[in-house]
Order: sequence, then C-alpha cells, then structure tokens
Amino acid sequence: MRVVIVAEHGGPEVLQVTERERPVPDEGHVLVEVDAAGVNFIDTYQRSGAYPMSLPYVVGSEGAGTVVEVGPGTDEPAPGDRVAWAMVPGSGATEYAVVPASRAVPVPAGVDLRTAAAVMLQGMTAHYLVESTYAAQEGQTALVHAAAGGVGLLLCQMLSAKGVRVIGTTSTSDKADHARAAGAHDVVRYRAAEGRSPAVDLVAEVTRLTDGEGVDVVYDGVGQATFDAGLALLRPRGTMVLFGAASGPVAPVDPQTLNTAGSVYLTRPSLAHYLQGRDELLWRARDVLGAVERGDLRVSIGATYPLERVADAHRDLESGTTSGKLLLAP
Repeated sequence: MRVVIVAEHGGPEVLQVTERERPVPDEGHVLVEVDAAGVNFIDTYQRSGAYPMSLPYVVGSEGAGTVVEVGPGTDEPAPGDRVAWAMVPGSGATEYAVVPASRAVPVPAGVDLRTAAAVMLQGMTAHYLVESTYAAQEGQTALVHAAAGGVGLLLCQMLSAKGVRVIGTTSTSDKADHARAAGAHDVVRYRAAEGRSPAVDLVAEVTRLTDGEGVDVVYDGVGQATFDAGLALLRPRGTMVLFGAASGPVAPVDPQTLNTAGSVYLTRPSLAHYLQGRDELLWRARDVLGAVERGDLRVSIGATYPLERVADAHRDLESGTTSGKLLLAP
C-alpha cells in the first residue's frame, strides 16, 4: 500500500510517498480502507518540526473509510461499516489505516465519506469551542478570525444558528463572500492579500461595527498576527479563545495585560482535552455529523489531492490562500 512519510523535519519537500505492507489490526483496533483524509495545520507543524515527532512517521491523523478487518476481541465496528476518526496519528496519508475501535465513530447513511473526513477534526473543534470553551448566547457578538477557513466557516454557521452576531475576518473579498454565506453578519479584511487593496484597521473597524462596545468573545486560530487586536476588542470580562497559531505563536503574555484589557479571560484550548472518553467523542461527533446529515451544517471542501500531490496540499494550506477543507484521496 502507498503511504506518505516524513523521514526528516522540513518543508513540504520532505514528504515522501512510499510503499509499505498492509498492516494487520491488533486487539482493540480495526483496519480501514481510507476513502479520504483531512489535511490540517497540525500536519504542517509536525512536518516542520515545530511539533517534533519521532522519525520516520506517517503523515495525518484524520480520515474516513470502510472497515475491512478487525482485531481480536473487537466487536464493533464490524467489517463493512463506514467510520470516521480524528486525532489518530499515522492514519491520514495512507491507503489503509489502523484505527483504535474506541476512536472510530459511525458515519450516518446520509453523509458521504469525503464529507465525513472533511468535518471530523474541524467540526468537533468548532463544536467544543461554541458548546464548551465559551458557549456564546443569543444577542452576544463574536469575532471569528480566518472566518473562511475550515474551522471558521463552521464556527460562523454554529454561532449564527445560536443567534450570535458574527464578525468575521478574512484576507480577500472572495473569502469574505464565503464567510457571509456561512452566517457572518459583517466581514473585515484583517490583512492585505498580495496584489489586493490594503487591509482596513481591524481594531478601528470592529470598534465602529460594535458602536465602541467591542465583542463578547474572540475565536482566534490565527495567533501572532491577530492576538493583540483581539484583546483590544474584547468587552470588559470578555473571553479570548486562542485555539491555533496559523500565523505563528503568540508571545508570552503578562497577566497584567488581561487586567488592563478589562479583566478579560484568556484560554488556550485543544481538542484532545475536550474528548475525554468515548462518550464525549460520540456526543461531539454525532452532533456534528447529524447536523451535516440534516443539512443544518454545510461542509466546504476547498480542494482534493491525490497522495502524490500531498506536498502541494501542504504548500496551499500554508499559503493562506485556501478556503474550506483540504483533503487527500488515497
């Protein structure tokens, strides 16, 4: 079978497609024929060495497919079942993946496998952000950075469905259109894209849009480029939810900064801490996949790449020019 490995940390050029023997699942695991796998920023962080990995390793941790074999003592899922998963290292860029049975969730009949692969990690991320980390309520205002990205588009939909006013940030007018279609009430260009008109002053524009009151919560997956502006835009006792660092890590924060910003709260959550046991995994996954099946949640797939073009997928994701989810199709 074909797999994509990283033998040394570096740029997209270190990604290698190679052949390996098809694995056999051991106890408590299932072997899945992968239909599609998600491409995520964490994949680029691991590849570059920002998140060091034991080398060599198989790229990716999210996907969906059909169970073809189960290990000893594994009752479910069963061969032929359609399943999806996230946060399973070494299970993405490969034709066959061994997945712990406890991490595999059933895909509803009304959801195709590629959509399931596209929504697992980012969908559950958006779910924990709006249901658990900061449960924004009707009448509140949320600032969503990178609103046309994979998580951003889902956040816009989930928040607007709750009656929350969403102010999104994007880098281009095309992305602004995507964010508005997903439920953003207002969109601000937080940075200039190459060859486009300059970005507006983010703090000044959001301050104007909120009549000087600021926002109740900031959902920030961008990091370095947007963090300071987000703090400045919070209302007193507002909450900064920093869940990613697409533009680079945020510098250390003096706690006094939170005081002067209005006794605001700062949290740096991650999905792993919001999937404490199978019950919580199934709750979030079923909520997300169920909403997709009902048509309440739309999943945007920006591009799908064969394994041979995995380096292009990483380059495109890191360029900041994509919208929606990027997939690999083994």
